[in-house]
Amino acid sequence: MIEIKTEDILETIGMIENENLDIRTITMGISLLDCADSDPKKACDKIYEKIVRKAENLVKTGEDIEREYGIPIINKRVSVTPISMLLAASGGDPLLYAKTLERAVDTIGVNFLGGYSALVQKGFAKGDEALIRSIPEALDITDHICSSVNIGSTKTGINMDAVKLMGQIVKEAADITAYKDCIGPAKLVVFCNAPEDNPFMAGAFHGPGEPDCVINVGVSGPGVVRSALTKIPDANITEVAEMVKRTAFKITRVGQLVANEASRRLDVPFGIVDLSLAPTPAVGDSVAYILEEMGLEQCGAHGTTACLALLNDAVKKGGVMASSSVGGLSGAFIPVSEDAGMIKAARSGCLKIEKLEAMTAVCSVGLDMIVIPGDTTPEVISAIIADEAAIGMVNSKTTAVRVIPAVGKNVGDELSFGGLLGSGPVMPINTASPEKFISRGGRIPAPLQSLKN
Repeated sequence: MIEIKTEDILETIGMIENENLDIRTITMGISLLDCADSDPKKACDKIYEKIVRKAENLVKTGEDIEREYGIPIINKRVSVTPISMLLAASGGDPLLYAKTLERAVDTIGVNFLGGYSALVQKGFAKGDEALIRSIPEALDITDHICSSVNIGSTKTGINMDAVKLMGQIVKEAADITAYKDCIGPAKLVVFCNAPEDNPFMAGAFHGPGEPDCVINVGVSGPGVVRSALTKIPDANITEVAEMVKRTAFKITRVGQLVANEASRRLDVPFGIVDLSLAPTPAVGDSVAYILEEMGLEQCGAHGTTACLALLNDAVKKGGVMASSSVGGLSGAFIPVSEDAGMIKAARSGCLKIEKLEAMTAVCSVGLDMIVIPGDTTPEVISAIIADEAAIGMVNSKTTAVRVIPAVGKNVGDELSFGGLLGSGPVMPINTASPEKFISRGGRIPAPLQSLKN
């Protein structure tokens, strides 16, 4: 393990104080595989007991590190084994598990818990479909539970039956939570190539290949990168990439320090640092503004995808030099409602969903926190998911969809969630029907590049 001393991050104090540098999350991953029981109620009791026992000091530890090192830690979170696996082993009503997870969150005081999830990239196993169909109600009756479903991968192809179902689930989740500004879909991610060690919500779950308990840390810092670029206004693109790389190195070292401290104090193995640039609605904390600092008039203009590719690559290169344990997603996020610059670009019409889709080919994750008209059909939502999954499958990268149908709202209206989820305009989408394609079902075969053995 690389020893990191406080001196190593002294130069980042200005970043913390003036440029919105923070640790976005400390996420404790907890395996629930040993909680299975033939009696569903007993299984849920075991789940509650294990989460509380493992994570009882997580929030306090995070707060102690914040206070001692002066590093803001925005969220303390927990991710657990995909609940569909527990449902397959123990049976019962999926909502019983959702309520148990929420009760555990209330006890330990974390911000979010991820793992109300299913992995169905090659088909539905026992428990998967029941859990998926329960997602809308589960997200309605809980406040802190996040859900994800992996519907494809480069190795398996895309499960189009699951894609069809998820279009319906996203739509239903919006309808059932319409009285809460359609918050349901904001806590639901549909993945292709989902990573097992992602600390970021709403897509976090504790993969079956992970240890019994582990600490993963997600850093942030778009404001730091933008500030660095303001110091080299006349630099060429090679120099811009080098500056981003050096800045990402410094940001990641802060994450490594926090991860090591949290691991030591909680006596839990350190897993990974996810060095993703995760924006917030704060004006100085925007990925879009980094791209504009590179020379774009506004995010969404021609050249946006090239700038984002440079940013994503340089962030990864700088991060892997700073830590031998980089994982998760590690790149640049482009969640529209959570990024002040993207909100502005979407409102002006410069940033459109088609451009966002192109950008997802070169950045972390995919179409994230995009508000769409409330009357969008499930088939169109499924087709958006299929397109994004195809990009991930063919390019051997993680892609995802988190779109929010704004019930009762049309293009140009606004939907607000508050907090880190932010707000955004309802964006126009292509409504030409893909119904026949989606209704075919079956599976899009894995691409040739999957045959690497």
